Amino acid sequence: MSSESDLHFSNNYRDLCIQSGTGAGFQFEFYCQCCSDTWRSPFAPYRSGQASGWMREAGGLLGGLLGGFGNHLDNAAEGLARAGWGTARDGAFKTAIASAEGHFHRCARCHRYACGQCWSADTGLCQSCAPDLAAEVRAARHTGTVQAATEAARDIGKGQAAQVEVAADRALVCPQCHTETHGAKFCPQCGHNLAKKAACGKCQAELPLGSRFCPECGQPAAAS
Repeated sequence: MSSESDLHFSNNYRDLCIQSGTGAGFQFEFYCQCCSDTWRSPFAPYRSGQASGWMREAGGLLGGLLGGFGNHLDNAAEGLARAGWGTARDGAFKTAIASAEGHFHRCARCHRYACGQCWSADTGLCQSCAPDLAAEVRAARHTGTVQAATEAARDIGKGQAAQVEVAADRALVCPQCHTETHGAKFCPQCGHNLAKKAACGKCQAELPLGSRFCPECGQPAAAS
C-alpha cells in the first residue's frame, strides 16, 4: 500500500470499488470542495474479483451435485478475490488521482480542491478565496437595491400608521361564536358588534372582552 504522503485527494473522494463478484472493479468519485460537483473515474474491472464471482456462481449451480465441494469452491473464490485486492486497488487509485488532477485545481491559499467552475485562473485561487470581481459588484449592487427598497417601504409604512387605530382594543375571537375576527369591528360569522363595550347589567361596570363574570360585582356576564 502507498504511504499517506504519496496520496492526494485524501478527504474529498468516495470509494466505489467492488471487491468480488461479476461486477468487481475499481471506481472513485471525487468532488469539488467549493460547490460539491462530482467527477467519477472510469470503471476499471478487477479480473480476479470477477473470476471469483463466476466461480461462486458455478459453485452455486454445482453445489447440489458436488456436496461439500461447492463450499470449498466458494472459499477458493473468496481467497482469489482477496489475494491481490490491496495492491490492485492502490494502483487503480493512483491512476484515478492522475485523471482527477485534470479536472480539479488545488488552491494555494486554502488548499482545497476546486473544479473548473470554481477556479480563478487569473489568481491561481479558488472562487471562495478570490471571488469574481464582476459577480461580487453585481451582487453588492443588488443587495444595496434590496436594502434601499426595504427602507423606502418602511418609510411608507410609517406614514400609513396614522390611519391605523391602535389605541382601541379589538377582539381577535368573537365572544359569541368563537370565530377568528382579525381585529374587525363586527364578527364576520355572526355579525356580533365587537367594537361595542359590554357593561354589567347590575353595576354598569365595563366588562373585559371574554369575561364570564363582572369583575366588580360578580354578576354573570350572560345576565348583563
